Amino acid sequence: MKPKRHRQNPPAIVSVHDVMPETLPQAMEIIGFLEKIKVFPASLLVVPGRAWPANGISALKSLQDSGYELAGHGWQHRAGNLSSTWHRLHGLLMSRNEAEHLSLSTGAVVKIISSCFHWFEAVGLAPPILYVPPAWAMGRIRKKTLKAMPFRLFETQTGVYDADTGIFHRMPVAGYMADTALRAKALKINNFINRRRVFAPLRIAVHPDDLNLPLAEDLKAHLKSCSRFIPYNHLKSL
Repeated sequence: MKPKRHRQNPPAIVSVHDVMPETLPQAMEIIGFLEKIKVFPASLLVVPGRAWPANGISALKSLQDSGYELAGHGWQHRAGNLSSTWHRLHGLLMSRNEAEHLSLSTGAVVKIISSCFHWFEAVGLAPPILYVPPAWAMGRIRKKTLKAMPFRLFETQTGVYDADTGIFHRMPVAGYMADTALRAKALKINNFINRRRVFAPLRIAVHPDDLNLPLAEDLKAHLKSCSRFIPYNHLKSL
């Protein structure tokens, strides 16, 4: 009888969300922690439409030169008018005032995505391949429109769409932004379920204050339990 083969656990993809001038100190603290426990690489989701000072841009360039993958993350990371019932409900239950795309027209979403991409080039950073809409809410834009956008990969709540190949990589996500008791309970359930989906890379999303929130120890234990990490740009080869 042949011995049973043990299936190797898939790699994890770690992303640090909401990187902006006002959250850069927290992002650097997270990066320091990740490096301490040998979590590398990680992707940094940058919000370009804030007032970035020169030293903030220099910090991003240094991180990019060190091998960190930068990604676009909206423009302002806040919504304007919550004009639709769905957007108001989404904000109440999930995103507060962060789902920048949801009440916008297709043209306005396209403008945000394009402006985000070109900002990186304008400030001397290598252009990213990944775009993550704030709150993972893509809004009114179709896949055929995304194909014409300068980014190649687009992340949503359920996975990552590769506009070059037309392939949607369905991947679970674990989050730890437990800033209310209700959210902490919901995230614990979500993470318990998604960590058991072992046939696709697991995304681990880290937000600026996560190391100081109630699920911080869960996050640390989860990261330490992972044996392999990949950047988003390796999805094509999986």
